[in-house]
Amino acid sequence: MSKLYIVPTPIGNLEDITLRALRILKEVDLILAEDTRTSSKLLRHYEISKPLMAYHLHNEHKILEKVIEKLKAGETIALNSDAGTPSISDPGFLVVRACVANDITVECLPGASAAIVALVNSGLPSDRFCFEGFLPQKKGRQTKIQNLKEETRTMIFYESPHRLVKALEQFIEHFGPDRKVCVSRELSKMYEENARGTLDDVLAYFKAKDVKGEIVIVLEGCK
Repeated sequence: MSKLYIVPTPIGNLEDITLRALRILKEVDLILAEDTRTSSKLLRHYEISKPLMAYHLHNEHKILEKVIEKLKAGETIALNSDAGTPSISDPGFLVVRACVANDITVECLPGASAAIVALVNSGLPSDRFCFEGFLPQKKGRQTKIQNLKEETRTMIFYESPHRLVKALEQFIEHFGPDRKVCVSRELSKMYEENARGTLDDVLAYFKAKDVKGEIVIVLEGCK
């Protein structure tokens, strides 16, 4: 029976994939991959050989109909992103919505998510939180931050290494220098780092070093 599987993949350490995810990847007819090169490394590591089709932000509208046709024809397809759970700041929403509209079964496997790992690791309240993903790079960035000024829940952001210092400076401008924050870098990898403290302290720390890797910012809510 046709089915779309949403398959989370490790955010760094390849050992963090589930046994069920490996079984599904071995059984499906096709794997939709955000980056076929990245997915190929994972598949080779676990000796899995399956056809891959690129499915990313730049082509998902173009190939969506083709994917739905394959599912209607009875194929089973797995969707994975470069790291973590598809559809969370990654492609996935469009194809899931299309499957729901066409009565095609969707099954999402539990698995890795950098946002949740960073939140739990931060030491900040995790009972209520909001995920903001990537802030706009230019237009609307300041407005977005300003609109979060009174947010009482812990906030989670993704950011690129070269914009980290800018983001922390903007957070200080809108939230104040004493707001607590945790910046997590390279989660689950060899050089994992978690910098905790006030915005002022963490900004000074990252200003003094060359920042590389995947970044998650967990920011304390307004008290």
